[in-house]
Amino acid sequence: MTLSIAVYHRSIPNAKNQEKLDVLRFFSEGARRCGDQVDDVHDKFYRNVDVAVIQGWVTEGVNLRAHLEIRNRVIRDQLKYKKHVVAIDSNLFLYATPGNPHHYLRFSFNSVFPDQGIYCDNLIDPVRWQKISRDQGISLKDWRTNGNHILLLLQRNGGWSMGAFDVQAWALNVIEQIRSYSDRPIVIRAHPGDKGALTYLNPSTGQCCIPWGPKLTLSTNPNLVDDLRGCWAAVNHNSSPVVAAAIEGIPIFVTDSGKSQCKEIANTNFSLIENPGLPDRQSWVERLSMFHWKFDELQSGETWAHMRKYVY
Repeated sequence: MTLSIAVYHRSIPNAKNQEKLDVLRFFSEGARRCGDQVDDVHDKFYRNVDVAVIQGWVTEGVNLRAHLEIRNRVIRDQLKYKKHVVAIDSNLFLYATPGNPHHYLRFSFNSVFPDQGIYCDNLIDPVRWQKISRDQGISLKDWRTNGNHILLLLQRNGGWSMGAFDVQAWALNVIEQIRSYSDRPIVIRAHPGDKGALTYLNPSTGQCCIPWGPKLTLSTNPNLVDDLRGCWAAVNHNSSPVVAAAIEGIPIFVTDSGKSQCKEIANTNFSLIENPGLPDRQSWVERLSMFHWKFDELQSGETWAHMRKYVY
Protein backbone atom coordinates (compact mmCIF):
# COMPACT_ATOMS: atom_id res chain seq x y z
CA MET A 1 0.00 0.00 0.00
CA THR A 2 1.35 3.41 -0.99
CA LEU A 3 1.20 6.07 1.72
CA SER A 4 0.64 9.78 1.16
CA ILE A 5 3.20 11.92 3.00
CA ALA A 6 3.46 15.69 3.41
CA VAL A 7 6.80 17.14 4.56
CA TYR A 8 6.38 20.65 5.97
CA HIS A 9 9.58 22.53 5.21
CA ARG A 10 8.32 25.71 6.88
CA SER A 11 7.98 23.97 10.25
CA ILE A 12 11.52 25.11 11.10
CA PRO A 13 12.18 28.51 12.72
CA ASN A 14 15.37 29.43 10.90
CA ALA A 15 16.08 28.71 7.24
CA LYS A 16 19.80 29.12 7.98
CA ASN A 17 19.92 25.98 10.14
CA GLN A 18 21.33 23.54 7.62
CA GLU A 19 20.73 20.41 9.69
CA LYS A 20 17.02 21.20 10.03
CA LEU A 21 16.74 21.93 6.33
CA ASP A 22 18.57 18.74 5.40
CA VAL A 23 16.67 16.40 7.71
CA LEU A 24 13.37 17.27 6.03
CA ARG A 25 14.88 17.05 2.55
CA PHE A 26 16.48 13.67 3.26
CA PHE A 27 13.30 12.34 4.83
CA SER A 28 11.47 13.14 1.57
CA GLU A 29 14.12 11.39 -0.51
CA GLY A 30 14.06 8.28 1.69
CA ALA A 31 10.26 8.03 1.70
CA ARG A 32 10.20 8.26 -2.10
CA ARG A 33 12.77 5.47 -2.30
CA CYS A 34 10.33 3.35 -0.27
CA GLY A 35 7.72 3.92 -2.97
CA ASP A 36 5.47 6.37 -1.12
CA GLN A 37 3.90 9.54 -2.54
CA VAL A 38 5.60 12.59 -1.02
CA ASP A 39 4.48 16.21 -1.15
CA ASP A 40 7.19 18.71 -0.20
CA VAL A 41 5.13 21.52 1.32
CA HIS A 42 6.75 24.96 1.14
CA ASP A 43 3.65 27.00 1.90
CA LYS A 44 1.65 27.31 5.15
CA PHE A 45 -1.37 25.27 4.10
CA TYR A 46 -2.32 21.91 5.58
CA ARG A 47 -2.63 18.73 3.47
CA ASN A 48 -4.79 15.83 4.62
CA VAL A 49 -2.41 12.89 4.22
CA ASP A 50 -1.57 9.57 5.86
CA VAL A 51 1.62 10.93 7.39
CA ALA A 52 2.76 14.51 8.00
CA VAL A 53 6.40 15.32 8.84
CA ILE A 54 7.51 18.30 10.92
CA GLN A 55 10.71 19.29 12.63
CA GLY A 56 10.18 19.81 16.37
CA TRP A 57 6.96 20.11 18.35
CA VAL A 58 4.79 22.81 19.95
CA THR A 59 4.82 24.18 23.49
CA GLU A 60 1.38 24.57 25.00
CA GLY A 61 0.32 28.01 26.19
CA VAL A 62 2.83 30.12 24.25
CA ASN A 63 2.38 32.69 21.51
CA LEU A 64 2.77 30.86 18.23
CA ARG A 65 5.14 32.31 15.67
CA ALA A 66 4.70 31.43 12.00
CA HIS A 67 6.56 28.11 12.05
CA LEU A 68 4.81 27.10 15.28
CA GLU A 69 1.43 27.92 13.77
CA ILE A 70 2.22 25.45 11.00
CA ARG A 71 3.31 22.77 13.44
CA ASN A 72 0.26 23.34 15.61
CA ARG A 73 -2.16 23.05 12.69
CA VAL A 74 -0.47 19.92 11.36
CA ILE A 75 -0.45 18.19 14.75
CA ARG A 76 -4.03 19.17 15.56
CA ASP A 77 -5.54 18.11 12.24
CA GLN A 78 -3.52 14.93 11.72
CA LEU A 79 -4.55 13.64 15.15
CA LYS A 80 -8.14 14.81 14.64
CA TYR A 81 -8.36 12.76 11.45
CA LYS A 82 -6.60 9.84 13.18
CA LYS A 83 -3.60 10.15 10.89
CA HIS A 84 0.09 10.21 11.84
CA VAL A 85 2.55 13.04 12.31
CA VAL A 86 6.30 12.44 12.48
CA ALA A 87 8.17 14.57 15.01
CA ILE A 88 11.92 15.05 14.61
CA ASP A 89 13.81 15.95 17.77
CA SER A 90 17.36 16.25 19.11
CA ASN A 91 19.93 13.49 19.51
CA LEU A 92 19.89 12.03 23.06
CA PHE A 93 23.56 11.01 22.64
CA LEU A 94 24.70 14.47 21.54
CA TYR A 95 26.83 15.09 24.65
CA ALA A 96 29.48 12.73 23.29
CA THR A 97 29.77 14.41 19.88
CA PRO A 98 29.09 18.16 20.07
CA GLY A 99 28.10 19.47 16.68
CA ASN A 100 26.41 16.15 15.81
CA PRO A 101 28.82 15.24 12.97
CA HIS A 102 26.91 12.07 12.06
CA HIS A 103 23.60 13.94 12.23
CA TYR A 104 21.80 11.46 14.43
CA LEU A 105 18.32 12.68 15.36
CA ARG A 106 15.33 11.00 16.99
CA PHE A 107 12.07 10.21 15.27
CA SER A 108 8.63 9.39 16.64
CA PHE A 109 4.98 9.40 15.64
CA ASN A 110 2.30 11.67 17.16
CA SER A 111 4.25 13.11 20.12
CA VAL A 112 7.73 13.90 21.38
CA PHE A 113 6.83 12.34 24.74
CA PRO A 114 7.35 8.59 25.27
CA ASP A 115 4.07 8.18 27.17
CA GLN A 116 2.10 9.65 24.26
CA GLY A 117 4.04 8.94 21.08
CA ILE A 118 5.01 5.88 19.05
CA TYR A 119 8.78 5.50 19.07
CA CYS A 120 8.99 2.42 16.85
CA ASP A 121 10.97 0.66 19.56
CA ASN A 122 8.94 -2.50 20.22
CA LEU A 123 11.30 -4.76 18.29
CA ILE A 124 14.92 -4.33 19.33
CA ASP A 125 17.90 -4.91 17.06
CA PRO A 126 20.99 -5.00 19.35
CA VAL A 127 23.22 -4.29 16.35
CA ARG A 128 21.72 -0.80 16.15
CA TRP A 129 23.13 0.20 19.57
CA GLN A 130 26.51 -1.25 18.59
CA LYS A 131 26.51 0.97 15.51
CA ILE A 132 25.53 4.11 17.42
CA SER A 133 27.99 3.30 20.21
CA ARG A 134 30.78 3.08 17.64
CA ASP A 135 29.75 6.24 15.77
CA GLN A 136 29.26 8.28 18.94
CA GLY A 137 32.30 6.89 20.76
CA ILE A 138 30.29 5.91 23.84
CA SER A 139 29.67 2.76 25.85
CA LEU A 140 27.85 1.96 29.06
CA LYS A 141 30.17 2.70 31.98
CA ASP A 142 29.84 0.73 35.22
CA TRP A 143 27.57 2.39 37.75
CA ARG A 144 29.52 4.82 39.91
CA THR A 145 29.35 4.24 43.65
CA ASN A 146 31.40 7.26 44.69
CA GLY A 147 31.27 10.95 43.97
CA ASN A 148 30.62 14.24 45.72
CA HIS A 149 28.04 16.65 44.28
CA ILE A 150 24.47 16.28 43.14
CA LEU A 151 23.89 17.83 39.73
CA LEU A 152 20.56 19.54 38.98
CA LEU A 153 20.08 19.66 35.23
CA LEU A 154 17.67 22.46 34.37
CA GLN A 155 15.50 22.41 31.28
CA ARG A 156 14.65 25.31 29.04
CA ASN A 157 12.23 27.61 30.83
CA GLY A 158 9.09 27.65 28.70
CA GLY A 159 10.24 24.70 26.59
CA TRP A 160 7.75 22.01 25.62
CA SER A 161 9.21 19.47 28.07
CA MET A 162 8.58 21.74 31.06
CA GLY A 163 5.15 22.84 29.87
CA ALA A 164 3.87 25.60 32.17
CA PHE A 165 6.14 24.54 35.05
CA ASP A 166 8.61 27.30 36.00
CA VAL A 167 12.21 26.10 36.09
CA GLN A 168 13.13 27.98 39.27
CA ALA A 169 10.06 26.65 41.06
CA TRP A 170 11.05 23.15 40.01
CA ALA A 171 14.62 23.65 41.26
CA LEU A 172 13.50 25.01 44.63
CA ASN A 173 11.13 22.10 45.12
CA VAL A 174 13.83 19.55 44.25
CA ILE A 175 16.42 21.23 46.49
CA GLU A 176 14.00 21.11 49.41
CA GLN A 177 13.35 17.42 48.85
CA ILE A 178 17.05 16.57 48.52
CA ARG A 179 17.91 18.50 51.69
CA SER A 180 15.55 16.23 53.64
CA TYR A 181 17.94 13.36 52.94
CA SER A 182 21.37 14.71 51.98
CA ASP A 183 23.77 17.54 52.78
CA ARG A 184 25.92 16.98 49.69
CA PRO A 185 26.91 19.99 47.57
CA ILE A 186 24.35 20.74 44.87
CA VAL A 187 25.46 22.14 41.51
CA ILE A 188 22.85 23.66 39.19
CA ARG A 189 23.47 23.51 35.46
CA ALA A 190 21.34 25.80 33.28
CA HIS A 191 20.06 24.59 29.93
CA PRO A 192 22.68 25.73 27.38
CA GLY A 193 19.98 26.93 24.99
CA ASP A 194 18.03 28.96 27.56
CA LYS A 195 19.07 32.53 26.77
CA GLY A 196 17.15 33.89 29.74
CA ALA A 197 18.97 31.74 32.32
CA LEU A 198 21.79 34.25 32.84
CA THR A 199 19.15 36.76 33.89
CA TYR A 200 16.77 34.72 36.03
CA LEU A 201 19.60 32.86 37.80
CA ASN A 202 21.54 36.08 38.53
CA PRO A 203 20.86 37.40 42.08
CA SER A 204 21.57 40.99 41.03
CA THR A 205 18.65 41.08 38.57
CA GLY A 206 15.97 40.64 41.20
CA GLN A 207 14.49 37.69 39.30
CA CYS A 208 16.46 34.95 41.03
CA CYS A 209 14.98 33.06 43.97
CA ILE A 210 17.69 30.37 44.25
CA PRO A 211 19.41 30.59 47.69
CA TRP A 212 23.01 30.42 46.44
CA GLY A 213 25.65 29.49 49.00
CA PRO A 214 28.75 27.33 49.61
CA LYS A 215 26.79 24.12 49.05
CA LEU A 216 24.52 25.41 46.29
CA THR A 217 26.37 26.75 43.27
CA LEU A 218 25.84 27.48 39.59
CA SER A 219 27.97 25.63 37.05
CA THR A 220 30.03 27.69 34.61
CA ASN A 221 31.30 24.66 32.66
CA PRO A 222 30.46 24.82 28.95
CA ASN A 223 30.46 21.04 28.56
CA LEU A 224 28.11 18.69 30.43
CA VAL A 225 30.86 16.09 30.73
CA ASP A 226 32.80 18.48 32.99
CA ASP A 227 29.88 18.67 35.42
CA LEU A 228 29.52 14.90 35.43
CA ARG A 229 33.07 14.43 36.75
CA GLY A 230 32.95 13.62 40.44
CA CYS A 231 29.14 13.60 40.37
CA TRP A 232 27.26 11.45 42.88
CA ALA A 233 23.83 11.71 41.23
CA ALA A 234 22.12 13.70 38.47
CA VAL A 235 18.58 15.10 38.73
CA ASN A 236 16.30 16.23 35.91
CA HIS A 237 12.60 16.71 35.19
CA ASN A 238 12.10 14.72 31.97
CA SER A 239 14.64 15.71 29.30
CA SER A 240 17.83 14.41 27.70
CA PRO A 241 20.83 15.31 29.93
CA VAL A 242 20.23 12.39 32.29
CA VAL A 243 20.71 10.04 29.33
CA ALA A 244 24.33 11.18 29.30
CA ALA A 245 24.61 10.77 33.07
CA ALA A 246 23.20 7.24 32.99
CA ILE A 247 25.49 6.15 30.14
CA GLU A 248 28.45 7.54 32.06
CA GLY A 249 27.45 5.45 35.09
CA ILE A 250 25.98 8.19 37.29
CA PRO A 251 22.74 7.32 39.14
CA ILE A 252 19.83 9.44 37.96
CA PHE A 253 16.62 10.85 39.43
CA VAL A 254 13.70 12.25 37.42
CA THR A 255 10.60 14.08 38.61
CA ASP A 256 8.41 13.35 35.57
CA SER A 257 9.06 9.72 34.74
CA GLY A 258 6.12 9.42 32.36
CA LYS A 259 7.63 11.86 29.88
CA SER A 260 11.23 10.83 30.45
CA GLN A 261 13.11 8.50 28.12
CA CYS A 262 14.85 7.21 31.26
CA LYS A 263 11.73 5.95 33.00
CA GLU A 264 12.86 2.33 33.29
CA ILE A 265 16.26 3.12 34.83
CA ALA A 266 15.57 6.30 36.85
CA ASN A 267 15.01 6.76 40.56
CA THR A 268 11.96 8.84 41.44
CA ASN A 269 12.09 8.95 45.26
CA PHE A 270 14.60 11.35 46.79
CA SER A 271 14.70 9.29 49.98
CA LEU A 272 17.05 7.07 47.95
CA ILE A 273 19.48 9.89 47.10
CA GLU A 274 22.20 8.38 49.31
CA ASN A 275 21.49 4.83 48.17
CA PRO A 276 20.11 5.06 44.63
CA GLY A 277 18.88 2.12 42.60
CA LEU A 278 21.33 0.88 39.96
CA PRO A 279 19.28 -1.14 37.41
CA ASP A 280 20.57 -2.89 34.33
CA ARG A 281 20.70 -0.46 31.38
CA GLN A 282 21.41 -2.65 28.36
CA SER A 283 17.82 -3.10 27.17
CA TRP A 284 17.17 0.59 27.87
CA VAL A 285 20.01 1.89 25.71
CA GLU A 286 19.15 -0.58 22.95
CA ARG A 287 15.58 0.77 22.99
CA LEU A 288 16.84 4.35 22.62
CA SER A 289 18.90 3.32 19.62
CA MET A 290 15.81 2.18 17.72
CA PHE A 291 14.54 5.72 17.17
CA HIS A 292 17.86 7.42 16.43
CA TRP A 293 18.82 7.63 12.76
CA LYS A 294 21.49 9.50 10.86
CA PHE A 295 21.35 11.32 7.55
CA ASP A 296 22.61 8.59 5.24
CA GLU A 297 20.06 6.14 6.71
CA LEU A 298 17.35 8.75 6.28
CA GLN A 299 18.29 9.49 2.68
CA SER A 300 18.59 5.83 1.69
CA GLY A 301 15.09 5.03 2.99
CA GLU A 302 16.29 2.72 5.79
CA THR A 303 14.77 4.99 8.44
CA TRP A 304 11.36 5.20 6.78
CA ALA A 305 11.34 1.47 5.95
CA HIS A 306 11.63 0.85 9.69
CA MET A 307 9.08 3.49 10.73
CA ARG A 308 6.38 2.85 8.12
CA LYS A 309 5.73 -0.63 9.60
CA TYR A 310 4.29 1.17 12.64
CA VAL A 311 1.78 3.15 10.54
CA TYR A 312 -0.26 -0.05 10.25
